[in-house]
Amino acid sequence: MARLARAEVFSPDEVAIVHVMNRVVRRCFLLGTDSLTGKNYDHRKEWIEELLKRYAACFGIDLLGFAILSNHFHLILRSRPDVVATWDDAEVARRWLLLCPIRKDDHGNPLEPNQAELDFIQNDARKLELIRLRLSDIGWWMRLLCQTVAMRANHEDQEVGRFWQSRFRAVRLLDEAALVACAAYVDLNPIRAAMADRLETSDYTSVQRRLQAQQPQSASRETSKPSDAPLAEKNQSRSSASKSDDTAKKHPSSVDQFLAPLPLKEREGKTGPVANRTGARCSDKGFLPMTQEDYLQLLHWTAKQLPRETRPRTSPQLKVVLGKLELNTNTWLSLVRKFGRLFYNVAGRPQTIELTRSRIGQHRHYVRSETREVFS
Repeated sequence: MARLARAEVFSPDEVAIVHVMNRVVRRCFLLGTDSLTGKNYDHRKEWIEELLKRYAACFGIDLLGFAILSNHFHLILRSRPDVVATWDDAEVARRWLLLCPIRKDDHGNPLEPNQAELDFIQNDARKLELIRLRLSDIGWWMRLLCQTVAMRANHEDQEVGRFWQSRFRAVRLLDEAALVACAAYVDLNPIRAAMADRLETSDYTSVQRRLQAQQPQSASRETSKPSDAPLAEKNQSRSSASKSDDTAKKHPSSVDQFLAPLPLKEREGKTGPVANRTGARCSDKGFLPMTQEDYLQLLHWTAKQLPRETRPRTSPQLKVVLGKLELNTNTWLSLVRKFGRLFYNVAGRPQTIELTRSRIGQHRHYVRSETREVFS
């Protein structure tokens, strides 16, 4: 089945939550340690995270979650044209010029635009309208991110040609079950890939940043290992602790401020755009139907179950959390383990997908047989 055009699935003029993923060319480890050459490219993960912070502060898009691995990365993004609508023309021009700067400092960072640069955009109504739309366009976020990383990596390696395998993959999340499962799938990616054994050592993930913000001291504390543990295991623990410590130093008290908050608090009156006033992110609107404590507890429990195939045991509190999503433990674990294979253009319960039509052509969305079995 041919993949639908992006405009059929989501648009920058509407609020949409989308899971995006991109992989480097030929699945090489160009963002981590290359076992063939012995070269380590972990610093490129830092590039991506720094760009995510910058884009979260400038775009009208909420960054809900991320995971950066050795040969690909995952993001969960929410377009916010309603927030962009609250910005005046000067703010729209300023944000765009910070994303695509005319002038940069000696380190390549964008300089604050001057009045002449702002006026060049503000005095052109057509250009201003186009830029206002781009600021809530997930396609433009990914375009700038992938292009910047590719150009920088090619320059570093003295190479030309493709860095990314293809255009990014995008799946729109249609309901709460898909959103929570996708968030867990992204946050647990390093554990699923056997790159980490627990959330605190899952480097370059949104859940690690949230945990560091919650307990900044424990994030920088080295994980203790039994004295009889294998030397390789001890070294791996020290390496993970060192990475977490370095990140905590680089992002002191606001390690997760560029991320959207977890709990959705519309029942407490936090409705509408809820635009962020600090400049660290687009808005202060949450996205999950549960507290941060419940979500982290659910992740801790799920991480322990991923390698197992036995019947899992859940606490009464987790049963309540999953019950609100109308999911049992087996369905939940199947979604987290196989989320990337279960959905095509859109993600959700089979009945939700079947009731959804593409935006322009009104095409029906395909539901895989395996997806039906998971929800049956």
